[in-house]
Amino acid sequence: MSDSKNLLTVGSVPKKMLYFAIPIFFSNLFQQLYNAVDSLIVGNFIGEEALAAVGSSSSLIMLLTGLINGVGLGAGVLIARFFGAGDDKSIERAVHTTVAFGLVAGTALTAIGVVFSPQILQLMGTPEEVMPNSVLYFRVYFCGSIAVVLYNFGASILQSVGDSRSPMKYLITASLTNVVLDLLFVAVFHMGVGSAALATIISQALSAFLALFKLTRAKSSYRINWRRVRFDGEMLRRVITLGVPSGVQNSVISLANVIVQSNINSFGATAMAGVGAYYKIEGFAFLPVNCFALALSTFISQNLGAQRYDRVRKGMRFGLICSPLLAETIGVLIFAFAPVLIGAFNNQPDVIQYGVDDARTVALFYCLVSFSHCCAGVLRGMGKPVVPMVIMLAVWCVIRITYITIAVSIFHDIHVVYWAYPLTWFISSVLFAAFLWKHTPKAPEGVPA
Repeated sequence: MSDSKNLLTVGSVPKKMLYFAIPIFFSNLFQQLYNAVDSLIVGNFIGEEALAAVGSSSSLIMLLTGLINGVGLGAGVLIARFFGAGDDKSIERAVHTTVAFGLVAGTALTAIGVVFSPQILQLMGTPEEVMPNSVLYFRVYFCGSIAVVLYNFGASILQSVGDSRSPMKYLITASLTNVVLDLLFVAVFHMGVGSAALATIISQALSAFLALFKLTRAKSSYRINWRRVRFDGEMLRRVITLGVPSGVQNSVISLANVIVQSNINSFGATAMAGVGAYYKIEGFAFLPVNCFALALSTFISQNLGAQRYDRVRKGMRFGLICSPLLAETIGVLIFAFAPVLIGAFNNQPDVIQYGVDDARTVALFYCLVSFSHCCAGVLRGMGKPVVPMVIMLAVWCVIRITYITIAVSIFHDIHVVYWAYPLTWFISSVLFAAFLWKHTPKAPEGVPA
């Protein structure tokens, strides 16, 4: 039988979910520090154009990694279901198939990122003065893609069996390593913007090694035996069925965000630097969003596997109330302290103004994006990843792009771009609420609730 200490199917629902979610929060916090530290150090020690190159990286990185990371999420949901049901043989097959997929996908992502970064950056309308630094940063970053993928898959496996503390420890270690290497490469040796990406991939390789080492030494059914790492056809089909919708959702939404970034790029390097600085801050604001969305997926999947439908409903209510409240509290703080926060990245008044304007347009609507992400997490845990994919692609991609295309052509004002996010968050929240109202999980006839 699998380890019972990490089971989310027994005990107080709020305590279990918080105990699981808080380490994910700190994991995401330190993961967010990767790019934030890059931006802080690059912006202060190299300059505005280098900050623009690093600051515009998030959308493109998510575009290229979103599909693969979505498969990792699908694998985690599947393993959590097996773990809740106590199906050790299926856990073993799913874990080894997931690792095999990660090795292949990481290798492919490296080749795609290194070869096609210049073409993608050109399609994004990256200004000529920023292009050399952007190409260098992305190419160095994607040389370490396999480490990024393997860490994310390893963390997904650990979290799916209720262990969210180990990934947290590994990311803290890697993030501190990244800070030291960034200061050493950029501030001391003056190696340029490419060295910031090098520091990041060295740190991510460390976190991947620690996660895989933990899984290799585990005494439970999710232990990795490298001789058994291979594709199991049926298990791969199930992983892909659950994961590809989330991956497609991530990638296409990221494509929409790349188009948003392209519109921001049209306002010049100063706008790119200011908005890029805000995006780093926004990443921290979304930490409770991401941690509760993942916690809900794992919690619901384990409890559905154990047929604990009462706990599924209690977990849904707790997550869908707690996460938006936390996100909104952070949004109010960012709204109030935006000038100080943006100024930490760059002290140029125009850069600060762009970042503050973006923050004060968007920050008070964080409760909406939190609600949408948590609903998506609930549906993934229920084994219905196609529903959030359809809603988010229709709203966060099609409607967002249509709005920006029409509105910017009429009013060439960067504030029009900023409003794309709150408007589409509101629409998706309404659609998710309507769907879950009608499709809350209930026990089948003859099964105790």
